[in-house]
Amino acid sequence: MYNTNTDIWLSGAFAVLIVDFLVYPIDTLKTRIQSPTYNRIYKDATTGAINRKLLFRGLYQGVGSVILATLPASGAFFTTYESLKHTLTTNTHTQSPILLLLPTPIIHSFSSCVAESVSCFILTPAEVIKQNAQVYTNTNTNTNPHSTPNDIKGSPPSKTNITLLTLRKFRHRPLSLWSGYTALLGRNLPFTGLNFPIFEYLRGWGAGYLLRCRTDGDGKVGGDALGQFGNVQRALITGVSAAIAGTVSSVVTTPVDVVKTRMMLGAGSATSRNIGGGGDGAWEVGKKVYREEGVRGLFKGGAIRSVWTAVSFGVYLCVYEGGRGFLENRRREKEMASS
Repeated sequence: MYNTNTDIWLSGAFAVLIVDFLVYPIDTLKTRIQSPTYNRIYKDATTGAINRKLLFRGLYQGVGSVILATLPASGAFFTTYESLKHTLTTNTHTQSPILLLLPTPIIHSFSSCVAESVSCFILTPAEVIKQNAQVYTNTNTNTNPHSTPNDIKGSPPSKTNITLLTLRKFRHRPLSLWSGYTALLGRNLPFTGLNFPIFEYLRGWGAGYLLRCRTDGDGKVGGDALGQFGNVQRALITGVSAAIAGTVSSVVTTPVDVVKTRMMLGAGSATSRNIGGGGDGAWEVGKKVYREEGVRGLFKGGAIRSVWTAVSFGVYLCVYEGGRGFLENRRREKEMASS
């Protein structure tokens, strides 16, 4: 399949737009569960029962900032990933003898990690704003430190106001918006570096298996097995492979995700005033979580994160692959019509 950079940008942007609206509520729940104030804000102090009304309220808080950042971040990721992967796999056979020593999974892992580093730099400010907005409640505006969420009267601010109120925290320390970059990289690089080799392997294996089934096991499956399927079939194979790979990778990297969430929520706290903005580093935050909550604390929200990752990554790459195929077919039709 051949696509221009414009095709890749458009496909990635369209895919991430759909996924953001589809799985954002699940991501909000994950963030609230991983929040250090979860027990104090979302549970009754006397009975320990979960305040479901408060927990499930405002599940789309902060979604605007994410959409504005994920559109260019997604395009940057796939443009970098596809270009670097194509360059390295092509040069393996034509130019550099050193690349002959690199297994294909290593090339996929390296390409995805470089692409993720570029994407995370664009995405980090939106992630910080988003996660602080996701845990915003009326308790944030109450001046009584002994009050509980059940004591708060009145309706919550609008989603737009919540995002603006969250952004206002950073007006005197804008560098805090990048305070979670290392933590985001710490989570996403292991996830991406593990995820894409698994995904590419599963997709290639699945396409080859289905192709052999279609030919009743006769004939050899060589070259690009995925390219021998139609656009819809390619998208479905891609989506299922991505969902499985995402589930495995998300479980392994949940502790880093917990640390990343705590760091980004800490960036918005009133006590975080240093110019770097984030307070404790990733290692210190991780040790604190382990000391106070044990191993269970490091895997808090892991189940919901696995579901969220399987759905989001599966739909994301399914739509992305379908979009690439659609744009390629449309370009070919135009070329045939003009010739």
